[in-house]
Amino acid sequence: MKAIFKHELSLYSHGLLAYVFGAFLLEFIGLGAMLYNINRAVANFEYALGSFCIGFIALVPLLTMRVVAEEKKQKTDQLLSLLPITSTDIVLGKYFAMALVFIAPMLVACVYPFIFSLYGDVYLPSAYGALIAFVFLGLALISIGMFISSLTESQGMAAGLCVAAMLLCYYASSLADQISGKFVNVVVLLVLGGLLALLANKLTASGLAGGTVFALCAAAVAAVGMAKPSLLESAVPTLMKTLSPFERFYTFVNGVFDVTGIVYYISVAVFFLFLCVQCWEKKRYNG
Repeated sequence: MKAIFKHELSLYSHGLLAYVFGAFLLEFIGLGAMLYNINRAVANFEYALGSFCIGFIALVPLLTMRVVAEEKKQKTDQLLSLLPITSTDIVLGKYFAMALVFIAPMLVACVYPFIFSLYGDVYLPSAYGALIAFVFLGLALISIGMFISSLTESQGMAAGLCVAAMLLCYYASSLADQISGKFVNVVVLLVLGGLLALLANKLTASGLAGGTVFALCAAAVAAVGMAKPSLLESAVPTLMKTLSPFERFYTFVNGVFDVTGIVYYISVAVFFLFLCVQCWEKKRYNG
C-alpha cells in the first residue's frame, strides 16, 4: 500500500490536478467566507462551509475521474494485479493519496476561523467542529467518486456519472419532498432494487446474484406493505433524507457536533472502498 500511495502522490505532485483542485477548494471556501463572514459580518464560519458544499459536485469528479478508469484504459491495472500486493492495498493506497490532496488545502482553511476571531467573537469549537465534519464529508464523497471510476474505462463517463451521483446526494432532500403517495414510493423502491441488482450483477458477473438481490428487495417491499402499509407512504423521502451526506452536514452547520454523522461518513467511505476492492478483484480474476 505504501508503494502505491507514494506513486500516486508523485503523480499528483508532478501534475496540475492536485494544485487545481486545491486552488478551487480554497477559492470556494474563501468566497463563502467573504460572503458570509466579511460582507455580512456573520461570526459563524460554518455558514461559509455550508454554502460551499455545492462545490463538491464539480471538485469530487475532477479529483476521482481518472484514479481507476485511467488504469483500466492504459491496461496498467493488469500490471498492478501481477505485483505481490493485494487489491485492498491498491485501493487504499490510491484513496489515501487523494485524501491527502484533499486534506492539505483544508489545513490552510483551518486558519480562517482563528483569523476571524481576532476581529470579532467567533465560537471556535463550533467552527472547527464543522471543519472536521466537512473533511469527513469530503472523504466520504471521494470514496463514492472512486467507486464510480472503478466501473468504467472512460474518464469522461466516470466524471459524468460522478456529477450525477453528487447532484443526487446534494438535492436528495429537495427531491424527497416531491415524492408522495404509496404507489410512487413502491415504484421508486423497486427501481432502487433494480439498481442494486445491476450493481450486484456488475460486481459478480452473475445474473443469478442480480436476480436474487432484486427478488429480496421486492420481497422486503411486499412484506413491509403487508405488515405496516403506512410506512410505504413516506419510505422513500425518509430514506433519502437519512442517507443524504449533505443533509447530515447541515446539522454541523447549525452548531451541533453530531457524532453519528461522523460515524455515518466513515461507514460510507468504508462501504464504497469495499465495493472498489470487489471491482478490482473481479478484474484481477477475470483477466
